[in-house]
Amino acid sequence: MSKAEQDRINQQYANQKAWLKWGPYVTERQWGTVREDYSPDGNAWDFTTHDTARSKAFRWGEEGIAGISDDQQLLCVGLALWNGKDAILKERLFGLNNGEGNHGEDVKELYYYLDNTPMHTYMQMLYKYPQSAFPYSRLVEENAKRSRQEPEFELMDTGIFDEDKYFDVFISYAKNDVDDLLINYTIFNRSNEDSGLHILPQLWYRNNWSWNGATAKPAISSIGKDKLLLHSEKQGKLYCYTDGGPEFLFTDNETNNERLYQSANASDFVKDGINDYLINGNKKAVNPAKTGTKVAVHYTKLIPAKQSISIKLRLSSIQLKAPFEDYDQIFEDRKKEANEFYADKYAANSSDEEKMLQRQAWAGILWNKQYYNYDVNTWLKGDAGLPKPANERTCGRNYHWSHFMANDIILMPDKWEYPWFAAWDLAFHCIALAPVDPDFAKQQLRLLLNNSYIHPNGQLPAYEWDFTDANPPVHALASYKVYLVDKKIKGTGDLKFLEEVFQRLLLNFTWWVNQKDSEGNNIFEGGFLGLDNIGVFNRSEPVPGGGFLEQADGTSWMAMYALNMLQISIELALYNPLYEDMAIKFAEHFLFIAGSIDNMGDHHVGLWDDHDGFYYDLLRNPDGNWDRLRLRSLVGLIPMFAVIVFSDKDWKDLPKLRSHLEAFMLQRPDLVQLVSHWADTSGNDKHLFSLLRGHRMKMLLRRMLDTTEFLSDYGIRSVSKIYETHPYSYWLNGSDYSVKYIPAESDTGMFGGNSNWRGPIWMPLNYLLVDALKHFHEYYTDDFRVEYPTGSSEYFSLNEIADLLSKRMKNLFLKNDKGERAVFGGYPKLNHDEHFKDYILYYEYFNGENGKGLGASHQTGWTALITLL
Repeated sequence: MSKAEQDRINQQYANQKAWLKWGPYVTERQWGTVREDYSPDGNAWDFTTHDTARSKAFRWGEEGIAGISDDQQLLCVGLALWNGKDAILKERLFGLNNGEGNHGEDVKELYYYLDNTPMHTYMQMLYKYPQSAFPYSRLVEENAKRSRQEPEFELMDTGIFDEDKYFDVFISYAKNDVDDLLINYTIFNRSNEDSGLHILPQLWYRNNWSWNGATAKPAISSIGKDKLLLHSEKQGKLYCYTDGGPEFLFTDNETNNERLYQSANASDFVKDGINDYLINGNKKAVNPAKTGTKVAVHYTKLIPAKQSISIKLRLSSIQLKAPFEDYDQIFEDRKKEANEFYADKYAANSSDEEKMLQRQAWAGILWNKQYYNYDVNTWLKGDAGLPKPANERTCGRNYHWSHFMANDIILMPDKWEYPWFAAWDLAFHCIALAPVDPDFAKQQLRLLLNNSYIHPNGQLPAYEWDFTDANPPVHALASYKVYLVDKKIKGTGDLKFLEEVFQRLLLNFTWWVNQKDSEGNNIFEGGFLGLDNIGVFNRSEPVPGGGFLEQADGTSWMAMYALNMLQISIELALYNPLYEDMAIKFAEHFLFIAGSIDNMGDHHVGLWDDHDGFYYDLLRNPDGNWDRLRLRSLVGLIPMFAVIVFSDKDWKDLPKLRSHLEAFMLQRPDLVQLVSHWADTSGNDKHLFSLLRGHRMKMLLRRMLDTTEFLSDYGIRSVSKIYETHPYSYWLNGSDYSVKYIPAESDTGMFGGNSNWRGPIWMPLNYLLVDALKHFHEYYTDDFRVEYPTGSSEYFSLNEIADLLSKRMKNLFLKNDKGERAVFGGYPKLNHDEHFKDYILYYEYFNGENGKGLGASHQTGWTALITLL
């Protein structure tokens, strides 16, 4: 068994060879991002658009189709195509902005991530390009006609693929060495007729020279029929070798001021010059001197019906006499090594279908890496020598985060729909990636905690649109899980990593306690917390009419956070006794939170409703009265996440913690009796800390495992199905606030119109529910059995129920007895066509009734958690 890829991983993290210097770091959408928005009103979607993107040199990053770059994004490589019918060159993916889509922003293309290795030594993706004119206008117009109650109008709905008049464009990369990259484009004509295609691999330098006068302008030039020289001050010389005698088209990565602003251009040749040359026939749009900062390697091919052609390029830091002599063998070797690497990663006894599902999911995480550059202080103030931004920006978006500076490679949720990090998304990305590349997962977890990201007050930045918002505090959970996976793979735990993140998380935990517990009663308001519109009110805004929302999820997340920190401190205390005091701190903090959930101060009322057997939010009114919001949603199941199990040996090896908690049990038996059995052991010699004792857990599971409430054929719904015919209503100050079960996209405009937590299935929360059940089973063993589904008179252990829930989630992607995948939403072509049926999309969330994939179509980050189920 070859260990080639693992050897390269070891070399990378031992700082012996920089295998990660090049990777899929080019985003799929730079336009419409906060970073590129210099408007006074903060309307990022209108400041840069898909239409202006081809003409505007971006400030903070680059975009492209199947793009790669170095880790500082000095030089980029991407693919452009033209079918001879489109009005513009296809060099970026098209989609609707937030105002154009009837359910928010959405990419309207078909593309798939098929393979990728941790060091990006072998990568492949597929782009499906229509032979007819791409239906840009129709996609905009049809979605504009549709209401929020109607589904989105997708590219497949246009019928453009019905007669197979399209190209399958496979883009593959292989590394021979750190600075020796092989690039292959294999294009299949799927139609019954010969069809012509312009193929234009593009190489360009990111425009640094316009913003920083000290940066010398790089250059790309032709030095032979099939050879390009690329030279920059920072990168030195690179050579691009091409096969087949293509035409070189040169321009500069400079803004076309004439087109966008009706002012003079800074250069005779501008960013969209290649587009104008090819599409509009403007021969003066490209540089006849064969030099520039952007070049297209132009091939014109007639591809026979049902056949394919291939195009070869090679980018190297050294001059090669025969660049394509060993080309095919290198590709074959890298693909073979990729297969060998993943052979050890698949779950035991996996079917070929399951292996394919895992492989493409891991490929998606790795393809979703992106170079992310954002200096908030510079962004707010503007660049030296350029026009100063509007005064409104000085107190605009993210102005409290002027310390924030990012110049990193980050695992993104979706490089088109969410081409910016989100704090809780990133934590789940790391959990899903850990079995493949635990070292990169650890780097990512460190990233948000370093001084350039974390606020001086301890808050983690939430996401680009509003760093000040609050995502669920799952970083400690992710850190411990990644630590355990890394320990299992390597045989020893990385205590330095665990200690480092623990020290930084102390700052963040303190921020939560100081900022989100307004009354100091260990009940947390939290606010947004990532679940968008799941509640009665917009939780990013004050409660209408005043008052506070005591959140079952906010408080439960903090109970979980305290337990995660307790677990980490126990692990560290076994090696360094000084951490035993921290274990005591977090154990006590958890107990106080548990007490507050059950009994809130003078009201003697908690978040638990014994009659319904469920946790609910409480609305604390300005007059001091309170009201329970009896809406059954995932919010009420989140208390299950607050659970850890540890061995009796660890308990006995920490005498200070044990004696302190035994004394605490005598002083505050009222708190201790609320939580599960941490003082006594189970038959498995385990101790349990949890918000739930057995009775309450059974009550919650009775709701969760009821098919008329939460249990779907494909996982756990985000809101109970009972509200489908009987919506929940709450009257406040003369207004009716209601929540209806909606299994797919929401009908509310809350959070920009793409908030969908009132029915769909979400992978990260389902993953945490499965994980919690497995932890509970560790303590309760097979003796503890629960009815599943509710009302079936069939009883299973918690571990068996966890596995059955996992199976339901796998059924989102695996073929059913009709040979169809639920995720495809009933599209016959997607389910049965040989050129579609085995390419999987890992959507943001899923229809609660039929499992159809919804939202961002490539949110492989957290949906890749399916690999662990």
